[in-house]
Amino acid sequence: MQDSADRPDFSVYQALAKLHHQYFLGLQLMISSNESPELVGEWMFRLFRQQHEDKFLSSFSKLGLDGLPHAVACARYHVLSNGVGGVPVEYMYESDRKAWVRFRYPRWMFAGPTICGIPVSASRGFLEGWYAHNGVSLGNPRLGFVCVSEDMTGEFGLCGYFLEYDHDLAPEERLRFARQERPPVFMLEEQPKPPLSDWGEDRLAKANRNYAVEYVRNGVVQLSTVLPVERVAELSGRAARLIGLQYAAEVSGDLDCQVSDAASLAALMKSLFTGMGDQIKPLDGQAHFCHENLRIVRGLEQEARAVLLAAWCELFVGMGMAQQHMLAVTAEITGSGLEWQVRPAEAVSA
Repeated sequence: MQDSADRPDFSVYQALAKLHHQYFLGLQLMISSNESPELVGEWMFRLFRQQHEDKFLSSFSKLGLDGLPHAVACARYHVLSNGVGGVPVEYMYESDRKAWVRFRYPRWMFAGPTICGIPVSASRGFLEGWYAHNGVSLGNPRLGFVCVSEDMTGEFGLCGYFLEYDHDLAPEERLRFARQERPPVFMLEEQPKPPLSDWGEDRLAKANRNYAVEYVRNGVVQLSTVLPVERVAELSGRAARLIGLQYAAEVSGDLDCQVSDAASLAALMKSLFTGMGDQIKPLDGQAHFCHENLRIVRGLEQEARAVLLAAWCELFVGMGMAQQHMLAVTAEITGSGLEWQVRPAEAVSA
């Protein structure tokens, strides 16, 4: 594995995308199995509304969508924006006022058996939070979304179309369901592609990493708006620790890193943090270091930052506990970041 001071290669970006993707899946399952379906739906609504407000309009020019009819632009947006995160979505043009999207399996959002543990309220939450709000963001009161199939209902996956009506829509009309409808035939040659001049291999790899990281970041922050902070800390922290335990061997294998002691686990962590674009400063020894300018919490207010950091650090606590010779990973939140220390577990319990 390369030294953490070197430029991270694609394998580090891929490992970060995997780790955060799995954490987001685990977090969804943790909340779904410990809280009500109604709360899950409200959480997903708030998460996707935040994602929408953060990303939707600001990405239009980057994805080459300016000037297109709104229904077409919205459908193309979902293909392109999800594509950079490794999420397969198909686009089908029907007219300038009607354009389809169909998410293909395996679903990124509910990967693996996760899809069997998420309530349908999650689907309704993100449809209301994002899809039904596109026309509002674009200043087009006639634009809505029609859903013809969902995931957790056991149909053929999330599918529907953006439609520009002949009249302004009331809020409750921006999302409707038409189960009997089916999409047009898929045409590969019609699939939009990102502007190649702006989306090279390196940028796409980083975008794939950022896609998963943003879901974790916004997911925990928005969870704090529907649950007490103590409950968020309990559930999101437990999910993170379990994912760290479960994926420690896989992540270290992906990076060709044999973890045998505190120094080697610290080296793995530093490589991952550097791959996030964060800053690492050594302290006294290889397994004791400062970690600053953390991507995961950049721009967050202090309260949200503290809740997210406490949960996120548990990923690496779990990684330490997963080793055959257990390692104790501790993180102290400082004014500008974290101070990490990795030690043999015996040294902590003595």
